[in-house]
Amino acid sequence: MATICPTITAYSEGDYRKEIEKIVHIAHRIQIDLTDGIFTKQKTVSPEQAWWPVGFTADFHLMYKNPITAVQKILHHKPNLIIVHAESNGDFSQVVGLCKHHSVKLGIALLPDTPAETIISRLDEIDHVLIFSGNLGYQGNSHADLLLLDKVKLLKREKPAVEIGWDGGVNDQNISQLVFGGVDVINVGSFIQEADSPQKAYKILERIAEETGTT
Repeated sequence: MATICPTITAYSEGDYRKEIEKIVHIAHRIQIDLTDGIFTKQKTVSPEQAWWPVGFTADFHLMYKNPITAVQKILHHKPNLIIVHAESNGDFSQVVGLCKHHSVKLGIALLPDTPAETIISRLDEIDHVLIFSGNLGYQGNSHADLLLLDKVKLLKREKPAVEIGWDGGVNDQNISQLVFGGVDVINVGSFIQEADSPQKAYKILERIAEETGTT
């Protein structure tokens, strides 16, 4: 079954805590979005300010122009996964080496216009690919461009074991198509964070994903 993974995208420590508190009793895996204000227009909390509840599986999505310094800082917290962008600068081999040294999984995010073929030659070094269909550094105001599911088909054909994540525009109307399309980890922002009942919103998505996965 696909995993529903709430996202944390906060621009202050206070907002960060509020977003964590909304999902602390309903989820087991979260994605923490960090941005630098360069690769993105907005700047979130820093790597030093990021934290997560004990027992959670935490993934980090780094929307950084040059992510290496942030990667080094986050690795000391022992996350499950660090995701950097294919469109970022810097030495990707250095990021690979650091993640391997700390036994942390490595992911690559692809912006909508970036072909999946861009990363095929490095796929053996990658544990997770995030198909990004959102607005960089923002929750909400995006839609799930289901045409991007073609990337999932290509990546799964090249490496069946690779974990595929999706970020952007997820709701109760399109989640079944994402699950059918082969997405393993469905990252959800505003549908959960802005709901009157985040717990109810999470459960709705979880139920649809489970029903879709068993049909």
